[in-house]
Amino acid sequence: MASNNSGNQGKGSSNRGFASMDPQRQREIASEGGRAAHEKGTAHEFTSEEAREAGRKGGQARSEKNRMNASNNLGGNNSSDR
Repeated sequence: MASNNSGNQGKGSSNRGFASMDPQRQREIASEGGRAAHEKGTAHEFTSEEAREAGRKGGQARSEKNRMNASNNLGGNNSSDR
């Protein structure tokens, strides 16, 4: 049975879609969407309190991950972290 992937056999990826685009083109498209959302009035704008809370949560999650990694590494042979 013949494949219809024209030159893309065995690579497991496609030359189609957003993810396969040049990063600069992705930024341009995302920027257009952001501008449109602001013009439409549906874009979310963080208040300083919301931004502060998001930063705090991110810091807590990172600290917890670091603590877990440190305690796992004290145990010695833990090949699942590699």
